[in-house]
Amino acid sequence: QVQLVESGGGLVQAGGSLRLSCAASGFRFSSYAMGWFRQAPGKDREFVAAISWSGVTTDYADSVKGRFTISRDNAKNTVYLQVNSLKPEDTAVYYCAARLSLIRVGVDEYDYWGQGTQVTVSS
Repeated sequence: QVQLVESGGGLVQAGGSLRLSCAASGFRFSSYAMGWFRQAPGKDREFVAAISWSGVTTDYADSVKGRFTISRDNAKNTVYLQVNSLKPEDTAVYYCAARLSLIRVGVDEYDYWGQGTQVTVSS
């Protein structure tokens, strides 16, 4: 059974940091590209970052470049999102997702999804 379980969200002041984790099971993690997406209230789910199966290639939304860093540990079947210099507009539920093969930025291009972790940034 495929599972993606996010953790690490919380309430943080503007300028603060968090480290989000996503633990995967039930599929061959090391063969899958992984992505982070987020969804704010009343808005569509949007791409945040993605990492290739090897960890060599990454991609970021322009809004988070230089502040967020995606990484993975294939030995632990876990993908991470380090989020720094947080802004109130980063407030959202953050989801991790998996897709076989190359990284993509489209929501519809991912096969498996987690339940999400809430990140709230106060001003």
